[in-house]
Amino acid sequence: MVSPELRIFSTCPQSKAVSERDYLAQVADVARWSEDAGCEGILVYTDNGLVDPWLTSQVIIDSTERLCPLVAVQPVYMHPYTAAKMVATLAFMHGRRVWLNMLAGGFRNDLLALNDETPHDERYDRTVEYTRIVTRLLSDEPVTADGRYYKVTNLRMTPAVPPELRPEIMISGSSPAGLAAAGALGALAVAYPKPPGEEESLRGAGVEIGFRIGIIARDSAEDAWLVAKERFPEDRRGQVAHKMAMQVSDSQWHRQLSQLGDRPASQFSPYWLGPFHNYKTFCPYLVGDYSQVARELARYMDLGARSFVLDIPPSREELEHIEVVFAQARQLSAISEEVGS
Repeated sequence: MVSPELRIFSTCPQSKAVSERDYLAQVADVARWSEDAGCEGILVYTDNGLVDPWLTSQVIIDSTERLCPLVAVQPVYMHPYTAAKMVATLAFMHGRRVWLNMLAGGFRNDLLALNDETPHDERYDRTVEYTRIVTRLLSDEPVTADGRYYKVTNLRMTPAVPPELRPEIMISGSSPAGLAAAGALGALAVAYPKPPGEEESLRGAGVEIGFRIGIIARDSAEDAWLVAKERFPEDRRGQVAHKMAMQVSDSQWHRQLSQLGDRPASQFSPYWLGPFHNYKTFCPYLVGDYSQVARELARYMDLGARSFVLDIPPSREELEHIEVVFAQARQLSAISEEVGS
């Protein structure tokens, strides 16, 4: 899909949005489309209402040859030893690398149902402690830790994981606490972006940054918006659900995007929050003709972003349109770098 310096991830379908009869086939299809499009990996969500991401990742691995599951890891769900054991087992059984998307939050009601009342910023402290144990275990060394949240003594991971199969780490970077955690872990900080001109605060953030974004692009902006509005129509019930979620959420990125307001569909501005405000997805979209969307992506790249996590692709054809956009964006960003140098 793109040059080696860019890493693109798609997203796996959610079990609550697909029938039990069709879910495994749809996961396999999306995984194959993503691999064919040159994606590095595929994000696998986790929350109280979804099937287990590790078992879903097994389906992804069985359906592809090299695609890396980007597994969402919720510290409340399992001990760090268990998470490390899952990584080691997949590496041993399949010779496949995974990425880890370390969560510090989640839906507030999900956490409360599990009796987790840890404040927002402290959850990042816990995730840093958790992730350090996981990564040390996967580095084939005995681990002793006496932390605030976890204590282990001479703990070792078997089977050992070869260096080339050890995971890279992502964590949310939409809040100061998230950026600090990314810096502490040497992790990729993934943000839910504002329009490119409003993300200047991330320039020189001191960590590697990436963005979570949806893309709908066609030869003409008019065609792209027709597809966008058909895929994500206005939904009053979804808007109510979004407002209810905002009332109980302490998520920084959720609040930041909500405060931007629902920018109207426009052939002049690709940035669109319609799906987010209608509770259809949790990321902004870029909608327009190939060159419009490519220019916006190039502006994100010029901020230093070299990793992008896409929304769930509805078809292989949609990923082909996205390939065109990234190819153009890479050329624009390269031109910008040459001019800047």
